[in-house]
Amino acid sequence: MKILYFDDFKLGIVKGDDVVDVTSVVHDIPHLGPHDLISGLIERFDAYRGRLEQAAAKGGGKPLASVRIRPPLPRPVTIDCMAVNYMEDGTRSEPAPINAFHKAPSAIIGNGDTMVLPDVPAALFEGEAELAVVIGKRASNVSQADAMKYVFGYMNFIDGSARGLPPSGNTFYQMKSRDTFAPIGPYIVTADEVPDPHKLQIRLWVNGELKQNFNSDDMAHKIPRCIEWVTSIHALEPGDILATGTNHRGLSGFQNGDKIELECEGMGRLAINVRDDLKRTWSRETRLDRQRKNMEGLTPQLTGKYAKNA
Repeated sequence: MKILYFDDFKLGIVKGDDVVDVTSVVHDIPHLGPHDLISGLIERFDAYRGRLEQAAAKGGGKPLASVRIRPPLPRPVTIDCMAVNYMEDGTRSEPAPINAFHKAPSAIIGNGDTMVLPDVPAALFEGEAELAVVIGKRASNVSQADAMKYVFGYMNFIDGSARGLPPSGNTFYQMKSRDTFAPIGPYIVTADEVPDPHKLQIRLWVNGELKQNFNSDDMAHKIPRCIEWVTSIHALEPGDILATGTNHRGLSGFQNGDKIELECEGMGRLAINVRDDLKRTWSRETRLDRQRKNMEGLTPQLTGKYAKNA
């Protein structure tokens, strides 16, 4: 099942190229807003699944192209992101030590929304193509053996980053947790529709040019291990997000006017825009392009505020 929010946060089920409004099916779930509703549905999904399937089968749909798609998890309580969690096409000799960081709930945006690059002296802004896990029930001190029982579904996730902010070493919080830096969607795909989340092709385009293209089989610490480790630190609740990391070699800078598209296999296509009121520019080379030229460091800023040659 593919579940989304659309227009004024109506709950919908995707049926082909259409979306069927099933809001009336879940009206009795206690909620104050759309995130409470989707979290409540995830927690009670076994009780509502049949009714949702019936409503989707009987209901008349609207073309997806005619509605405004909203973030399927508008304000999750917790967004955990795995750090350095790919083997980078075999260029890493061993997995990096398992690690993660938080993003703020206000970082969430959805399909068709805009990532806004802030007025800060970042060396480069990037967005990382990732597969995200949506948690289905409260998870605390979960073992690897049981971890997949806690997965409700999956979705596309872009991890926005403001690289190289001063002072050196003061990194993850100010780099990762900015408003609009966590695009998700367009919908959640329930776990039963994903036979193996470790065999999905992940692609990201910048203005129609394919930049990242890798498979989730390159993940260093697999999803069960990630869930085990994170839940040994703190509990995860229904509707929380665990992003699984990226292969960094295809990363390139995001800048004003860009259209970014992400497609994790079977997750639909997430499309967002980028706005930079300062209109800074970088070259379009990827990290891999620079490596092949034996060039070190991030792509330098070419023009605009904070450019070293400005």
